[in-house]
Order: sequence, then C-alpha cells, then structure tokens
Amino acid sequence: MLEYISSPEEAKKRGISEIRVQKPCEENRIPGVAKFIRLRLIPKDAEKPADKRKREENRK
Repeated sequence: MLEYISSPEEAKKRGISEIRVQKPCEENRIPGVAKFIRLRLIPKDAEKPADKRKREENRK
C-alpha cells in the first residue's frame, strides 16, 4: 500500500514553505499526488522535482 504525507509535513521535512510544495503539485510535477478537499497528499517515496527557477548553466 502506498503511504502518503501531507504538504505541510513535506514542507517541514524539506525546510521550505508549504506554498513551495503545493506549486509543483498543482503543476503535476510530482507523480502520484492526491488532492483531498484542500489538502494535497504526496507519496512518501516521491522525489523532489527539479527547481524551475534555476537557470541552465550553459545559457548565454
């Protein structure tokens, strides 16, 4: 059975705000996320998605 944690728990685990966790969930960048009313449930074994704010190093 797949285990889930809430977005506030994930935010605390990573040391970031809850909004920074919810945004990739809304953009479907984390596979397996379930929405329960206003709470997002993230699979415990889900990997952290790539940060879209970081620029590519080869950009000129």
